[in-house]
Amino acid sequence: MKTPDILIKKAAELEEKMERIFPSLAPLSKQCFLNTIETTAKQLDDGSYFIITGDIPAMWLRDSAAQLKPYIKYAPQDEELKEILRGVIARHAAYVNLDPYSNAFNAEPNPEKWKDPSDFDHDLIWERKYEVDSLCASVFLLYEYYKVTNDQKILTEDVEKMLCTITDHFIKEQRHAENSTYFFGRTNCPPSDTLPFDGYGRPVNFTGMTWSGFRPSDDSCIFNYLVPSNMMAVVAMRYAEEMARDCFGNEELANKCKKLSSEIDDGINTYAIVNHPKYGKIYAYETDGFGNYNLMDDANSPSLLAAPYIGYCDKEDEIYQNTRRFILSKDNPYYFEGTVAKGIGSPHTPKNHIWHIALAMQIITSNDKNEINECLEMLSKTHAGTFFMHESFHVDDPEKFTRVWFAWANTLFAQMLEGLEG
Repeated sequence: MKTPDILIKKAAELEEKMERIFPSLAPLSKQCFLNTIETTAKQLDDGSYFIITGDIPAMWLRDSAAQLKPYIKYAPQDEELKEILRGVIARHAAYVNLDPYSNAFNAEPNPEKWKDPSDFDHDLIWERKYEVDSLCASVFLLYEYYKVTNDQKILTEDVEKMLCTITDHFIKEQRHAENSTYFFGRTNCPPSDTLPFDGYGRPVNFTGMTWSGFRPSDDSCIFNYLVPSNMMAVVAMRYAEEMARDCFGNEELANKCKKLSSEIDDGINTYAIVNHPKYGKIYAYETDGFGNYNLMDDANSPSLLAAPYIGYCDKEDEIYQNTRRFILSKDNPYYFEGTVAKGIGSPHTPKNHIWHIALAMQIITSNDKNEINECLEMLSKTHAGTFFMHESFHVDDPEKFTRVWFAWANTLFAQMLEGLEG
């Protein structure tokens, strides 16, 4: 597939910029910026486009939206890029309308997939781990593309149906136990790869938030109101409200979105804030609405660290800053420090491994120049001579890393570089 000219131009400009302001990262900048478009995108027979994550031959809703995010602002300057983004949005709509519980899909119907017991099956589904942020990612991709292009071609019946599907689905999952038939079981796997209690998850109380089975890492939730994903849902429903009203003239849907966004936000503020004895009021990572909390953060986005990045709050918000101090400390069970690097890891990867995604997100959400420069230095020294980002690496030995081809990490890294002053 031909790489759009505008992306080749912008990659060269990014490399030139980094040679001026942070030369040790210049050799990574161009190839990381182009990694998604050069290695993970292909056009399908129906004209739509399919984006794999890298070393896994499936399309995740979340990952594909994140991988394309830094390209969106250049779409008005290149018709080929607009065609690609339109094609991916069309594919998102088709997948969501097929099954809003699935997180990853095949390009074509294929029996080679995860065959996990659940209440629905289809050969287009690669994996059926229900993740709130996956549906939010589809809304973010649509909204951000439309806002920069005003492209009327994207305003199809399928896209409007996708917004309706996501909204109604989040409403249904506000009362998961009463309304949902979803379950997910996987055998011969770590406990984090399946849901407990016969695949239905632990009990939850009504809070106004919407239920999620799994985290952005694809690990199962301990308590199923996943706060970062609900933060993203608050913003996604604001976006959906605007598009429903202004693009489709669907006032009923717009009002649903507005009400839902408000209810989820109220649930976060009522049930997901903990008064920590050391840090003051902080956001929990997960809660069940019964007074149980999981205090941690995960490297994958949406995370608590990423709250300003997804548009939920300002960087200087007091509760966010308190939470940030907590998650960037050893009080977060997945924060690791070593001789080469320090940062946030994940239960998804080995102990003492931190993520390049988390380091990039730490920079994006910081106003502290010293912190930013420290993270940039760590990034420059931890690519293990590959000149690409990885999923995770050991804090004492970056030669020990997971996933040599992980396009989302490359994309977020390049997006972060573009945002640096200079």
